[in-house]
Amino acid sequence: MRDVVEIGLGKTAQRGYHLDDIAIVPSRRTRDVDDVSTAWQLDAYQFGIPCVGHPSDATMSPASAVRLGQLGGLGVLNVEGLWTRYENPAKVLEELAGLDEDARATKRLQEVYAEPIRPDLIAERVRELRAGGGTVAVRVSPQHTLALAPVILDAGVDILVIQGTIVSAEHVSTTDEPLNLKEFIADLDLPVIVGGCTDYKTALHLMRTGAAGVIVGIGGDDWSTTESVLGIRVPMATAIADAAAARRDYLDETGGRYVHLIADGDMQTSGDIAKALGCGADAVMLGEPLSLCEEAPAGGAWWHSAASHPSLPRGAFEVAGEPLGSMEKLLFGPADEPDGQLNLFGGLRRAMAKCGYRDLKEFQKVGLVLDR
Repeated sequence: MRDVVEIGLGKTAQRGYHLDDIAIVPSRRTRDVDDVSTAWQLDAYQFGIPCVGHPSDATMSPASAVRLGQLGGLGVLNVEGLWTRYENPAKVLEELAGLDEDARATKRLQEVYAEPIRPDLIAERVRELRAGGGTVAVRVSPQHTLALAPVILDAGVDILVIQGTIVSAEHVSTTDEPLNLKEFIADLDLPVIVGGCTDYKTALHLMRTGAAGVIVGIGGDDWSTTESVLGIRVPMATAIADAAAARRDYLDETGGRYVHLIADGDMQTSGDIAKALGCGADAVMLGEPLSLCEEAPAGGAWWHSAASHPSLPRGAFEVAGEPLGSMEKLLFGPADEPDGQLNLFGGLRRAMAKCGYRDLKEFQKVGLVLDR
């Protein structure tokens, strides 16, 4: 039964829980870590780890997206980012990496993202991703999907990610023709991931559009200002569990169609990843953690895609810090600090082994405790 609290006469609020509020409870069985699999499959595409790169220019370049794919994850390039606005964005990224705390970073982000998107560069970046030999995935915002889709599809991507802060299956507009996700996805011959969403109803409606995956969350972290700007905050543990309930009901409704859940936000450590998967996610979308690897194109600086919005930015700029190591070390170790920021998926494997589960699907059944 939903935990509802009356906050005033005639007004109630649902109680929600963050990943920090819960912990994993081991079962009576343990398992050898070498017998644990972190493999994940979306449609026909197989991955060694349940990791999707957040499509921020701070973390995902064609080269870093390819590298993430080589390490078993899925890199996603933003086709509305710097890589499709500049022939050579290296100078821009170098400048952003050099900004200090006194710089007007948000203003500068708005300026560099004011450069128009070039369709020829979209095709060129997709060719670069394809040359890397892995799965090619790109992100586009809902408001630009109809305009950019022909270029993206002609370029030949494998997976399309339609991502905004909040995406619904029923967008109402009196000025523009809204994107009909169900009709759009039905016309495509490739898997589509859509999101973010934060609740049961929206997740269920997005599943009914035919999406192969649904992003749960809005990429919230210490540098997100969505709550300050819009008043929206997502308790990720509850959001993932509610979306998992929607998936279960949709599975019954369709007679077996499974939609993958990708958790986005509130995750910094291997323990956070394990808890997100334990709540029901199939994979996680990592942004800020990947900005700390040597392959990150912004040299350790971090910003959300929405941080450069021309009129209402929703994310602070994190100045560049010292890289923690290579992407391989970040994902698979060895770790030389005990804080869970390194060997992220080695930590996940160990958590699964300690709880006795052999694969990710089984691990979604792990026991949880509310301890705060």
